[in-house]
Amino acid sequence: MAEWTSAVGAAQLARQLQAQQPRPAGPGARKPPAYRALADGIRMLVLEGRVPVAARLPAERELALALTVSRTTVAAAYEALRAEGFLESRRGAGSWTAVPAGNPLPARGLEPLPPESLGSMIDLGCAALPAPEPWLTRSVQGALEELAPYAHTHGDYPAGLPVLRQMIADQYTRRGIPTMPEQIMVTTGAMGAIDAICHLFAGRGERIAVESPSYANILQLMREAGARLVPVAMAEGLGGWDLSRWRQVLRDAAPRLAYVVADFHNPTGALADEDQRRQLVDAARSAGTVLVVDETMTELYLDDDVEMPRPVCAFDPAGATVLTVGSASKAFWAGMRIGWVRAAPDVIRSLVAARAYADLGTPVLEQLGVHWLMRTGGWDEAVSLRRAQARENRDALVAAVRKELPDWEFHVPRGGLTLWVRTGGLSGSRLAEVGERVGVRVPSGPRFGVDGAFEGYVRLPFTVGGPVAEEAAARLAAAARLVASGAATGAEPPRTFVA
Repeated sequence: MAEWTSAVGAAQLARQLQAQQPRPAGPGARKPPAYRALADGIRMLVLEGRVPVAARLPAERELALALTVSRTTVAAAYEALRAEGFLESRRGAGSWTAVPAGNPLPARGLEPLPPESLGSMIDLGCAALPAPEPWLTRSVQGALEELAPYAHTHGDYPAGLPVLRQMIADQYTRRGIPTMPEQIMVTTGAMGAIDAICHLFAGRGERIAVESPSYANILQLMREAGARLVPVAMAEGLGGWDLSRWRQVLRDAAPRLAYVVADFHNPTGALADEDQRRQLVDAARSAGTVLVVDETMTELYLDDDVEMPRPVCAFDPAGATVLTVGSASKAFWAGMRIGWVRAAPDVIRSLVAARAYADLGTPVLEQLGVHWLMRTGGWDEAVSLRRAQARENRDALVAAVRKELPDWEFHVPRGGLTLWVRTGGLSGSRLAEVGERVGVRVPSGPRFGVDGAFEGYVRLPFTVGGPVAEEAAARLAAAARLVASGAATGAEPPRTFVA
């Protein structure tokens, strides 16, 4: 049985290698041998997630022809990569990418920082903002006023409160996708929705295709469910999905599920255009893959002139191929643990039946709170407030990072809550480690990749603004200096910062 889960063609790999911009060598530095430059190029593509881990590389002769180099050069490069742990080979199966045993691997998600630590630590770990008051308080008060009739029942609603299912269905209908309440299941957050979908569709050992990079907590949820993750590299910058790669993975790996974030992707902020959405749905339908679309960021467009494409489910209105997941956690407040799934009625019935062995249902009071918001217009007011806050924070953070860390590279997203930053050749894992010592908490790139990719990245959320954003960037710059100098031990203690 082959050890690889996807393949990279010779022409594709050659294009990626030729697109790399080598950093200028220092004074007196020698140009590396051709094989060494090739090995370094492939290694960086793996570490940055441009070539997935466990991807079969072209045969030596094929790559040599594509690069117009000698086969000896490619053979020497492959041998160097094998010696360094970035390539594994077996006779008859070819060679595929890997990461060394000691390379930092993505682990569990980054837990929220305890409130008592906020005085000395700036927390950029979680992409979550404080509640948009007064709307949280008003929603709870409204929920209490509507609670009495439900208090006289058993309180278990495995599919969700009928009034909220109807309200969510109406929201989709207003977006141009006719939806019945029978196509909606209310869940305990988006994580609860995706967990239920994974258990129903992808048993232990099943393959799930995921964007590379992708949302760290979802990747960990899928790992713990026993899934085999098949990474599909994103297009460059904010370009969205690379459809040629998606078609290849869906054809070759035949994953049971595919998980994507089309609207202001976490962590890159990319917005997939309408043609990409149509093509991906067609490719998933042809491959027999169920496409799970995370819409938790869909309302968080931050620039007024953003034209939102139609939802992915618009290209599969019956919900047979596309399962859409939504949530109140990002658009409203992370403490409001209400999510939902939109799918075909028979899929919803199966999810509800399976739920009887999990959590039985979602808290009634919180469902009533979301229903009150949507019914009264408070939802739109609160989301508008959230957009304004995230926009202000984004602009402040971008300006601060550009000032303090001019060598760091990123594309400014037009929505969402995160900035995906290339750290000028520094290790994201070391920056995260040293950052905590100097008073700033950031998640490193490998948390968002599969098997150690994206070591040269960190994710910065739009959760702080003004002077706090400036101080966060200053602390990151201090951490970067320590990592660059190799003096990462004995770092200075964090300074107390009062907003």
